[in-house]
Amino acid sequence: MSARSDESSAEVRYDVDGHVATLTLDAPERMNTISPRMLREISERLIDADTDRQVRAIIVTGAGRAFCAGLDLQAQMAGPKGGLGSLSEGASTSPPGEIDMRNAPPMVLHNIDTPTICALNGGAAGYGLDLALGCDIRLAADTAKLNSGFAKRGIVPESGGTWLLPRMVGYAKAAELAFTGRTITAAEALELGIVNQVVPAAELAASAAAFAAEIAGNAPLAVRAIKRMMRAAETETFEQNVHHVYLQLLPLLSTADFTEGVAAFMEKRDPEFHGR
Repeated sequence: MSARSDESSAEVRYDVDGHVATLTLDAPERMNTISPRMLREISERLIDADTDRQVRAIIVTGAGRAFCAGLDLQAQMAGPKGGLGSLSEGASTSPPGEIDMRNAPPMVLHNIDTPTICALNGGAAGYGLDLALGCDIRLAADTAKLNSGFAKRGIVPESGGTWLLPRMVGYAKAAELAFTGRTITAAEALELGIVNQVVPAAELAASAAAFAAEIAGNAPLAVRAIKRMMRAAETETFEQNVHHVYLQLLPLLSTADFTEGVAAFMEKRDPEFHGR
């Protein structure tokens, strides 16, 4: 499958190579801080990738020396509603003082079924950290640093951090990081379980691509169903989740991918899945 790219955006690049889509935050001159336009484009590109049946994995990364240094506060304060209201740019139906988060990147990341990999090429602070936490898997360059920082700005992690971080590291460690706003290294993030791997900075892109390709080589309908069931398990009882997994299993048993997977196993060869 040939590679394709869309260069129409000045702030988010979107490229597809084989079965892997890459979203690159592309405002390196401001360390990829998030403007209202970038918020909208991140969500749109994630949805584009999730609805493209050729795409089986998504990489989210940044251009330049930072992944994302948080919100572009100057742009946000100048937004149509002022303050954090500009997070919902275009959501004109929201009453004054309310923020429509339904199509914001944290909600989109949480709801899409395509696996997401964050390639932390550099610092991730505030909103940038929460954006990384919202991905399913995180790979970090050995030079990357992570910082919550919301408490130092007089706000809360409005982009999913209060839900995501305690589930990853436990309440006490999450409280320590959030209450202090302390910066941690990639090695510390690996020890805490925030990132899956730490690699030399020069190898990050290739490592993320290889990780994504490994995921994309599996049966895409099954991978999407697994992600749905793991997401549902966050709020379901064991009995509820087992029941819902069974309901997901039944249609998968009638797919061509299941037939191919069994045949490849019996014939001791690599399977070729087509998502049907």
